[in-house]
Amino acid sequence: MLNVSGTTRVLVATTPVDLRSSFNRLYSIVVEQLKGDPLSGHLFVFTNGRRNRIKVLYWDGDGLWVCAKRLEQGRFTWARAQAKEKLLAQAA
Repeated sequence: MLNVSGTTRVLVATTPVDLRSSFNRLYSIVVEQLKGDPLSGHLFVFTNGRRNRIKVLYWDGDGLWVCAKRLEQGRFTWARAQAKEKLLAQAA
């Protein structure tokens, strides 16, 4: 079970990533491109190009979780990144 508090941040990568990636690749995206700390306890959310799937990377204190969701209909929507921006947008 994911235990998140009111201080947990949700960081959304607005540029699509290859969701065949698992722990190591998502971890490296957080470190290298988002300049974040995957072991911070914050939620890092990634989407595919069609925006019908997401993966969430989360550190619970003991290990990393990768949670996935696939929509059968519709798309996930949020603001798109500007061309000059890297990957990070913060959601409340």
